[in-house]
Amino acid sequence: MTTIHTHDPRFQTIFDELLNRGKMDMEHVGTIVKNLIDEIRADQDTALIAHIAKFDHWTPASGADLRISTESMKAAYDSLEPTLKSALHLAYDRIRAYHEKQLPKSWFDTEANGTILGQKVTPVDRAGLYIPGGKAAYPSSLLMNVIPAQVAGVEKIIVCTPTPDNEPNALLLAACHLCGVSEVFKVGGASAIGAMAYGTQTIPKVDVITGPGNIFVATAKKMVFGEVNIDMIAGPSEIGVLADDSANPEHIAIDLLSQAEHDEMASSILITPSQAFADQCVIEIEKWLQKLPREKIARTSIEERAAIIITTTMEEAIGLMNQIAPEHLEVATNNPFELLASIKHAGAIFLGHNTPEAIGDYVAGPNHTLPTGGTARFYSPLGVENFMKKSSIIAFSAQGIAQIGEACALIAHTEGLGAHEASVRCRLP
Repeated sequence: MTTIHTHDPRFQTIFDELLNRGKMDMEHVGTIVKNLIDEIRADQDTALIAHIAKFDHWTPASGADLRISTESMKAAYDSLEPTLKSALHLAYDRIRAYHEKQLPKSWFDTEANGTILGQKVTPVDRAGLYIPGGKAAYPSSLLMNVIPAQVAGVEKIIVCTPTPDNEPNALLLAACHLCGVSEVFKVGGASAIGAMAYGTQTIPKVDVITGPGNIFVATAKKMVFGEVNIDMIAGPSEIGVLADDSANPEHIAIDLLSQAEHDEMASSILITPSQAFADQCVIEIEKWLQKLPREKIARTSIEERAAIIITTTMEEAIGLMNQIAPEHLEVATNNPFELLASIKHAGAIFLGHNTPEAIGDYVAGPNHTLPTGGTARFYSPLGVENFMKKSSIIAFSAQGIAQIGEACALIAHTEGLGAHEASVRCRLP
């Protein structure tokens, strides 16, 4: 893996490569994705069935075969080991409790002259949730997407997930039952995004699509944005760690690998002012790699996408990490809250020696659907507000329009919009 000091003449070149890590080559899949979406729009279920036969290697007899039955979800839930069932319930309860605190409220303000201004917050009617499948299935992603939609008050929740060889993941089905989801479809990739964005005979059109996925899913979400809302365009997983020599190098090594094992394209970046700590982390990373079930994936990620940067001070380290704006950021120091005010850009921030990123993936409570590739500069984690919209409330009294109507009419006149001006003046005394 790359290890470099900020004083190294090559540093800026290497750092610029880190800053560009979020660039996904959507161009080379763009034509493929557009064709898939166009086929969905034109042929609906017929296209979906053809796509599933091609990519997931089974052929539904009809649109009805796309639906996963609630009976199979309950059966999967009932068959869970008690300890695993308890763990899922713990995760559900903590995630729900956290997101209930996010719920925005409608409000009204009455001025002295009787004018009322306010904001009405309303959930979308339908939400489409994409849950990845294929190499692995992620019931935790289901919880992280379904629960904020439910807290927001969305009435109709649609879940799409790929099922290669027509074999749904039992743990994912169990999580669907736990969440009370009833409309789950065996559709994946760009086809699922197109189906939820435009609707088919079987899959309803939704208002917002959320959830992670590969480059085909991300490209499809980008293409359908505007037809529906989306949460974000997410790329490969990533972790940034700010650490000093008070941190345990063994802990930090496995924390870096916790993202590397996701994907060969994942990024793991440690920034520290301690050369000795950095050297020890390199040793521990190799020790841990040899123990991992997904060693090949993690090793490729570490060798090609990971970096350790040694700085002169922690302040310099924070400045660099703010430029990186990582999806996950661990602050492994004795007094992490002292640094929090200086941290400006990160999807989720994990403070202290006892807070590994992995705890946030499952049971901490905050959402693990996070902005990647530096987009934490302007995107937020998935939350309740992704499933809600706001309407402005305006109700003027006669006295209220009399007081400010002349100013409004004057601005309208200046802009040359006569009907605007007249619509206000005709109401003035």
